[in-house]
Amino acid sequence: MGMDLPYSPSPLVLIAERDQNVRALQTFFLERAGFVAQFCADGEAALERARLAPPALIIAEILIPKIDGLTLCRRLREDPITRAVPVIILSILAAAARASDAGARVYLRKPVVESTFLAAVRLAISAQPSDVMEQQWTTR
Repeated sequence: MGMDLPYSPSPLVLIAERDQNVRALQTFFLERAGFVAQFCADGEAALERARLAPPALIIAEILIPKIDGLTLCRRLREDPITRAVPVIILSILAAAARASDAGARVYLRKPVVESTFLAAVRLAISAQPSDVMEQQWTTR
């Protein structure tokens, strides 16, 4: 149903992740699917970058330096400039409830599987936040 929405040619996805292998994998998946990926090594840099030019989506690991992913998500929600930017929280931790409380639209457990990852990215960018969607992704 939402497939008819106008879609910008290459939506920018900002990734806050400390693991280079995970970053490389995410970039590969995103670029193959037609997205543009940009990185920040820590939460502070991601927040500054997002305020400068809000991306289509932010994917944040919980355990990033300076500002952790959950705090980053809360700060993005508090700022009028970045409030509408959807966030995917990605982690090896079982933190679905905390991610939801912080305002994340989708929570994903590592390791990243391409089909699940891209489905989550498309869902986060296109969907309006809803409890149904949160449960669909967080109760696995």
